[in-house]
Amino acid sequence: MKSQDETLEEWCRALLQALELEDIEIDINEVLGLAGVAAHSVVRPAAPLTTFIAGFAAGLAAGSGQADDGVAMQAAMGVARKLAKEHAAAEAPGA
Repeated sequence: MKSQDETLEEWCRALLQALELEDIEIDINEVLGLAGVAAHSVVRPAAPLTTFIAGFAAGLAAGSGQADDGVAMQAAMGVARKLAKEHAAAEAPGA
């Protein structure tokens, strides 16, 4: 039986191939980490929404030539992570 990590790696490769993005490198742990921050800092359904929007923003930045793929993804994920943490702090009791 495959581990969760192996399954995610295979799924990621299959999805990238189906979308003709084989040359794109994805840091699965980083994406899952961002999803976790969003889920715990905002609400659980914010996880897929946050990762989708961050990926979309990174794609637009990379596609327009503002940054290469890696820089665009790290920047978008950094903004999303910071915003989610700020949201949690603002919602905390006594904030």
